[in-house]
Amino acid sequence: MKRIPVVDTSCIHAGTMSFAKYKKTIEVGDTAILLLGYDNMLQLMIEKDKIYQTKYGALRCNELIGTRYGRRVQCSKGWLYVLHATPELWTVTLPHRTQILYATDISMIVFQLDLKPGSVVIESGTGSGSLSHAILRSVAPSGYLHTFDFHAQRVEKARQEFEEHGLGHLVSVAERDTCKNGFGLECVADAVFLDLPGPWDVLPFAKQAFKAEGGRICSFSPCIEQVQRTCETLEKLGFTDIQSLECLARTFDVRTVNMPLANLGGGVDIGVEGDQSGSLHQPCIGHIEYDTGGRDAKNTKKRRGDGDTPDGSTEDGASKKWSDGGNGGDAGDGRTKMSESASFVFKTAHPPVQMPGHTGFLTFATLYPD
Repeated sequence: MKRIPVVDTSCIHAGTMSFAKYKKTIEVGDTAILLLGYDNMLQLMIEKDKIYQTKYGALRCNELIGTRYGRRVQCSKGWLYVLHATPELWTVTLPHRTQILYATDISMIVFQLDLKPGSVVIESGTGSGSLSHAILRSVAPSGYLHTFDFHAQRVEKARQEFEEHGLGHLVSVAERDTCKNGFGLECVADAVFLDLPGPWDVLPFAKQAFKAEGGRICSFSPCIEQVQRTCETLEKLGFTDIQSLECLARTFDVRTVNMPLANLGGGVDIGVEGDQSGSLHQPCIGHIEYDTGGRDAKNTKKRRGDGDTPDGSTEDGASKKWSDGGNGGDAGDGRTKMSESASFVFKTAHPPVQMPGHTGFLTFATLYPD
């Protein structure tokens, strides 16, 4: 039975760059994130006498060393921000060696696996290390990650990045074909994550790797056929609470809608009742616009309600305009009428007709103690 190594934090210098905790000052050897604009970020290594070329001009590392993260840096053609690296920013800017998981899936994985400081996690399929950084931030400072990949160059590059990012003491990276040889670990894991073409072959090894009190497992699969076979194997091995999710980020476009009020003859009744004092019991939502035109325009007045401000706008930011003159005035029964050209303007959000997204399913299950 293989045990996890004891984490020795005595050798970690207080100023060492770490994705697991924040520091204020930029130092040599740090991995920093350059914010050039909306959805435009780059990652770079802070080295003495190093000069990076950006679209805003040259960026000299010597001018950054000793300054604070988050500051705005002026270049010859513009300015940019230097940010402290986090797993989320690293996911956006990392060099791709494989397809990666993004923040939408990563957040669900960390939540469903119940990761917390001190958790021990096994990951099969290191890839570019996008999920690995998020796991390490979640289990720090006393947890541990065992991650495996069958590709030797990817393993070596991931090991180098973990050391540069101050996470080397929290992770072990090994080259291993887990589909054939398993993990080589028993009774050590609180959670297991699989990103493999045939996760059902690894599930028996994963069951052996869980602690006696059990834990949670997650498998990422690109097609529903793999999900079905994985679920069947999980059920045979005694896993319960099996569920599959597809995480998609849905965007909404905010639009201004101008909706004409219906012409019912003799002015438009907007259905807002008031008492003799002119106060409104049911304030409108949105902004009512109208154009009485000619003689009626000179007699247009504003009526204030209980929730109205002196300029005619409500406390929630909505605006109401009332017609109280000519043929479009008060009907005499406490109901207010608008002119025929009145319209109702409001803000609304519309989802896109077609929503692009990746093809991938997350399958979760629980192994309870015997």
